[in-house]
Amino acid sequence: MSTTIADELRQLLGADAVADDNDTLVAHSGDKWFAAEAPEVVVFARSTADVSKLLKFAAAQKIPVTARGAGFGYVGGCVPAKKGIALSLIRMNRIKEINFADAIAIVEPGVITADLKAAVRGQKLFYPPDPASMKDCSIGGNVATNAGGPRCLKYGVTRNYVIGLEVVLANGDVVRTGGRVHKNKTGFDLIGLFVGSEGLLGVVTEITVRLLPLPPARATLSAAFSNMPEAAAVVQQIFAHGFLPSALEIADSFTLEAARKDLGESLVPAGNAHLLVDLDGQEDSVRGEADAIRKMVAAKKPNALEVATGEEACEKLWALRRQFSNSLRATGLTKLNEDVVVPRSRIVDLVEFAERLSAQSGFPIACFGHAGDGNMHVNIMADRYNRDAAVREKVGRALDDLFAQVLAWGGVITGEHGIGLAKKRWWTDATSAPVRELHRKLKAACDPDGILNPGKFPD
Repeated sequence: MSTTIADELRQLLGADAVADDNDTLVAHSGDKWFAAEAPEVVVFARSTADVSKLLKFAAAQKIPVTARGAGFGYVGGCVPAKKGIALSLIRMNRIKEINFADAIAIVEPGVITADLKAAVRGQKLFYPPDPASMKDCSIGGNVATNAGGPRCLKYGVTRNYVIGLEVVLANGDVVRTGGRVHKNKTGFDLIGLFVGSEGLLGVVTEITVRLLPLPPARATLSAAFSNMPEAAAVVQQIFAHGFLPSALEIADSFTLEAARKDLGESLVPAGNAHLLVDLDGQEDSVRGEADAIRKMVAAKKPNALEVATGEEACEKLWALRRQFSNSLRATGLTKLNEDVVVPRSRIVDLVEFAERLSAQSGFPIACFGHAGDGNMHVNIMADRYNRDAAVREKVGRALDDLFAQVLAWGGVITGEHGIGLAKKRWWTDATSAPVRELHRKLKAACDPDGILNPGKFPD
């Protein structure tokens, strides 16, 4: 792209909306994954009208456009693989409305997830999705990847809360689907089509989310066990007794040992497996459920058991879980986070397989994540990953084995991060030919010239 195009964009959108200096291009070349490709120009949209004008311009000249939010994805989803224009939505960051009576919020895509959660909480409302990066990631990015988080177990993922979208299509047309009502069966589920589409089908410029009443009470149980099978058995027992916690998180020995080295022995319970159980609801029901689960866990003779009630005390127990990723990075190894999902009964099998894969490959592997829904983060920890092509090739072979086993169990290769560039290599393994063809037809219908986020699946 010549500077003439950048100048044309400045004339179209204003000088403050366009940048092509080197620092800005580099800053918009990737996300939290390892691939990067500098765009030729960055556009900072301030409104739906800006996005529509830009896409009409790009469609006419067949220029690639890669939309991005806060840039906190884990699979290279917003890497401008074919260069062209990086479209930043981070300046579209208004919470337009929070309505208690309708139990909805209307937001722009650049709103940070934690900011939305805090804003609605102030009105005694509750937006449940809670990705680990919620203090940094944007609602638009959450919509693009159908983000989840620990509370998925009880409350579901981003898709379950999006009831209205404004989307700009590749040709610049603006479409609205859904609205502020909580039930809607007017035609196809276009909201479901766009949520999780990774910027391949359109650019989301406004999101209406449904909200829930804020649960007035919360309790958290933290327990440590000698091994993962003991912790997993407690998970199954909790379900067998009819309890549905808001979150059930589990972590293995490598993860805990990394936390001990990073945070200190005193902050990590003794044991080789860690279990967090979160409950919310009315005061009496939470108190009763917490006591019943505490007795159930205590009967299993855990290495450690602690119960907290109230938001502040619960968050202190959750602080350890929220530090796991940072503690793994503090080892000095490159952390390759694979968000696989297996049937819940296969969690122990997955951890045991990871131990065998570690021994076979020579890479340490750390497993932690959402025991309640089978979405485990299997982290291959590699030395010299960014500097040694042989290491990257070896990691690729280990991932071949991991994904093959997960698929053989009836699992999936991604539960919340998306395909992007990181998992494109396994897209064919994870899908059938008719499914891939259907994806291609949908892509062609929404983006016939292939200008939106090119270089990703389903190419």
